[in-house]
Amino acid sequence: MDGTTSLVTGASRGIGRAIAKRLAADGSLIAVHYGTNGSGAEETVAQITEAGGAAFAVGAQLGVAGDADRLWAAVDAGLAERGVRPGVDVLVNNAAIGGATPTLATARPDDFDELFAINVKAPFFVVQRGVDRLRDGGRIVNVSSVATRIAIPDTLAYAMTKGAINTFSVTLAQELGARGITVNAVMPGTTATEVNAAWFDAQPALREAVTGLSPLRRVGEPEDVADVVAFLASPAGRWVSGQVIDASGGAHLGFSVGQGPPETV
Repeated sequence: MDGTTSLVTGASRGIGRAIAKRLAADGSLIAVHYGTNGSGAEETVAQITEAGGAAFAVGAQLGVAGDADRLWAAVDAGLAERGVRPGVDVLVNNAAIGGATPTLATARPDDFDELFAINVKAPFFVVQRGVDRLRDGGRIVNVSSVATRIAIPDTLAYAMTKGAINTFSVTLAQELGARGITVNAVMPGTTATEVNAAWFDAQPALREAVTGLSPLRRVGEPEDVADVVAFLASPAGRWVSGQVIDASGGAHLGFSVGQGPPETV
């Protein structure tokens, strides 16, 4: 990927940081986006440059009016400062919010609207405003979630946003294919990001339970997801488009041999 430029949204920590570092290791110049965590984005940039890569931070809060325009203006300015030709080859829409998302019983309109504004509306308009900046033969990778293929009431609204991202990815692949642009979505499962790692450390039983969801018997690492994204973003992924790819370690496939279903009463 030498000579390419990539924009990774939500790259100040977690999966986004791992993706940015992986693409940089492959030779791409990385625009490291952050919404509010500027120090985290600068840490991502520092880790990339220390490893011999190239990156710069771009700040733009998503989910508010004019967010996509501000993001692309920051990218344009960052490239101009470095004497790099305008435009990007790879766009990774990773930025999202989750956590304790609204359920059917607890959802309030404002919470629901914020969730969809950041997780769905923002990537839609980031693509719309940036599609002319995306070079022919480029790549778009949208980060979705394995929550879209299982039923978890506590993540209902969040899963709905990621279901929208899956549909967006498939339809966008059809629309942009004539330009040689591939579009795919990647669905991580529970991943040991900085936030989740602290959560697991405080609740060992929870880590054990999550580990048991995958036949590979471990919790995912950000690098596991980043490697899948890097393949799709690379020349090797040129013939994969319009796909929603599970990168959860096979979580929620079913009961393991000898485990059997839980007892019922």
